[in-house]
Amino acid sequence: MPNTDSKQKMPDDLKSCVEFHGHICPGLIYGYRVAKEANKLMNIGRSVDEEVVAICKNDSCAVDALQVILGTVAGKGNPIIKNFGKNAYTVLSRSKCQAYRFSRKTHYDYTDKDKSEFDRLEASVATGTASEDDRRNLKRLKVSDLLARPFEEIFTTTEVPFDEPLCAPLASSEPCAICGEMTMATKMMKLKDGRQVCIPCSKKSRK
Repeated sequence: MPNTDSKQKMPDDLKSCVEFHGHICPGLIYGYRVAKEANKLMNIGRSVDEEVVAICKNDSCAVDALQVILGTVAGKGNPIIKNFGKNAYTVLSRSKCQAYRFSRKTHYDYTDKDKSEFDRLEASVATGTASEDDRRNLKRLKVSDLLARPFEEIFTTTEVPFDEPLCAPLASSEPCAICGEMTMATKMMKLKDGRQVCIPCSKKSRK
């Protein structure tokens, strides 16, 4: 079982996820495990441009691990966030014309020898009586367990039809006719007098 109490003993790629995200937590591990499984299934590397796309049904900590491992980063437009609050992720490879959907299984059941301690900590958090040490220990137990258990015990994996999304749009920038700030031309709004303005200025002009 990986020791998550020491960054020196983490796998290098997980250490990179933690450094990017700022801390280690169960949500980050979900994304890390999904990214590693997608890499294994499709034999994909880290996306240089938009070769890999991650469609995320939430905006949780998991998304950061996907960004680090798969290269599906906000600035390139290849993470697609559909924030339904669902622990589900579809990863697709444009070059392989493949896509897999990973959906977290319904119940989380801690399986280690410390299950009684895990149940106690879960109950204290649920009732609002948990101390900071309790919360920290619960996080540690979850992280260690999620890293150790087989992937199929955590997620349901389904190969899905390859439905290639459009690449991130590119457009020139133009100055807003009101504030003067450079704005992506396709994001500008046209006022009744014909001026092209940014969205915030268009809202102000309607007041």
